[in-house]
Amino acid sequence: MLNYLWAGMILAGIFYGAVTGRMAEVTEGALSGVKEAVSLCLTMAGVMALWTGLMEIAGQSGLMKKAAGLLKPVIRFLFPEIPEGHPAQEDISANMIANFLGLGWAATPAGLKAMKSLETLNRTPGTATNAMCTFLIVNISSLQLIPVNMIAYRSQYGSANPAAVIVPAFLATAVTTVCGVAFARVAAGRKAG
Repeated sequence: MLNYLWAGMILAGIFYGAVTGRMAEVTEGALSGVKEAVSLCLTMAGVMALWTGLMEIAGQSGLMKKAAGLLKPVIRFLFPEIPEGHPAQEDISANMIANFLGLGWAATPAGLKAMKSLETLNRTPGTATNAMCTFLIVNISSLQLIPVNMIAYRSQYGSANPAAVIVPAFLATAVTTVCGVAFARVAAGRKAG
């Protein structure tokens, strides 16, 4: 559906440019947009390589295990039905740490592994458990201390202070995470009752 929406907007823009005799501006806009997109992709590839590399180094050095150990009380609170020492705990921790650092691309593989691990605890395969729903909410709300993507975008487009979004992003994601977890708890209570 979204493809149709985008195609429709592009065609409408081209049609409007042709009808109003402004095809030169349409062509110029398309070419400058392509140039900007390539430049942004290169910038984001560099940012992604840097942070993904740092996450890999942290994983191999044991730093991720230590950070996961620090998250254990949070994981136990959010996911009380996961048995102690289950692989889902480490996968969820890795996902949360990556999201906390604003590394959505690094969080995705850990999130997929966490869902697979949570599925092994599922008594009714194919139906989401409370832990799966809570994890999905925590993952989507993505509590972020350092919104790396947003800082990179703002830097790419010439912001005077690209890091100015850190506090607002943290507050916004903290609110969505708390609200999401509260909703998951209420929904789980209704499901059980």
